[in-house]
Amino acid sequence: MGVWAATAVVTGEAISLGIFLTPAGMARSLGSPALLVAVWSAMAVLTLAGALCFTELAVRNPQDGGEYLYLRRGFGRPVAFLYGWMAALVMYPGVAAALCVGTVPYLQSLVPIPPALAPALPALLLLALGSLNYAGTRLSSGVMATLNWLKVPVLAALVGWAIFAGHATMANLAPLTLHRAGSDPLVEAIAGAAISAFFCFGGWWEAGKIAGQVRNPERTLPIAFAGGVLIVTALYMLVSLAFVAVVPMQQIQSNTAFVAQFGQALFGAAGGRVLSACVVVCVFGGLMVLSMAVPRVTYVLARAEAGRSEKGILAVFARLHPRTGVPGNAVLLQTAMALAVLALGAFDRILAFIIFSAVVFLALTVATLFRVITPVKRWWHPFAPLVFIGGSGILALMLLMHSLGPSLLGAAVVLAGLPARWLLTRNQPSATPATAPDPSSTLIPEP
Repeated sequence: MGVWAATAVVTGEAISLGIFLTPAGMARSLGSPALLVAVWSAMAVLTLAGALCFTELAVRNPQDGGEYLYLRRGFGRPVAFLYGWMAALVMYPGVAAALCVGTVPYLQSLVPIPPALAPALPALLLLALGSLNYAGTRLSSGVMATLNWLKVPVLAALVGWAIFAGHATMANLAPLTLHRAGSDPLVEAIAGAAISAFFCFGGWWEAGKIAGQVRNPERTLPIAFAGGVLIVTALYMLVSLAFVAVVPMQQIQSNTAFVAQFGQALFGAAGGRVLSACVVVCVFGGLMVLSMAVPRVTYVLARAEAGRSEKGILAVFARLHPRTGVPGNAVLLQTAMALAVLALGAFDRILAFIIFSAVVFLALTVATLFRVITPVKRWWHPFAPLVFIGGSGILALMLLMHSLGPSLLGAAVVLAGLPARWLLTRNQPSATPATAPDPSSTLIPEP
């Protein structure tokens, strides 16, 4: 993967269904264009700080695995296993299932789908994504890059059409600082909008999971992380302001209804179909990133934990396909888990439970920069990691205040990975590092 494909991973996973739904809810809750821009700006600063940190970690560790690899070398195998347990078996299958279910109504507005087939469509989408990724990195990365780079001109075209075709009215933005009637209380609104914006940016870190597939990582990864985040930030700002300039805040009734309102305002009767096509492109690009990145975390985890053993459950997922070089069994596991979550109908609850733990792991990942052997000598250090860790801590507290029960239950699910790890590794030989020891390693030796 070169610069274009790696940057497409960053932009593609961040830009998904959320960009069509989140700005409407944020605008309605905040009630002020100035506050909307301020929240996006604050989250952009936090995201860019995290991207700088992940760039350094990925350049120092140009292998597949991302957060799992950094946590393993920074805090040890048990902490890293808990992340891999959450990511491979709970969080990402839930995300994939939720996105496939959420895409179905938009597909139905584009293509006449028989009612009897519609309930099976999310499962068919998951199977198609798994098959495409199983076929090889060259094919899947080409499809992924194409879909994700399509998002940029698509969103830019929506903004341009809104402005230059006269659909946007600047009067809808004025006065910029007025807190509109009917909006939420200020502190509550800012907290909710900040959480929504953070997770609308979510996914920019996925490029680290496939760093081993990147050509010339010292040059490619910094451009991918920083450039991708800046592109996403610019698009989110422009799209959010265009949304509000076309549909006044006081007319926004719900997130899903807003998509229809915006589409009708821009394209008349065909608006729903046009916006549906935009949503499908954005969601499929994000799903391609997930189907490529997450199995590589499972593969790296299995290699590290299986040690010298060639038998057992973990060893099965520590193998590459002999022809394509893809972690085929890990791809099958990811697809099977997503199908299981889909069949249980639990994807919405899983996402609510795991969000708190995901924020904690992101902060821990960035904290590994303070445990390196070779000091970080960048202009942004230590300010960027401190900003990201502090911001993540504030978000975690907000999540606890907003949904204490689901957050604690999700943490319990993650901690259940400790007895699971003991059961999986108790009869295996001593684990060895997934990669050969390197005396010039810039992170502390693995415990």
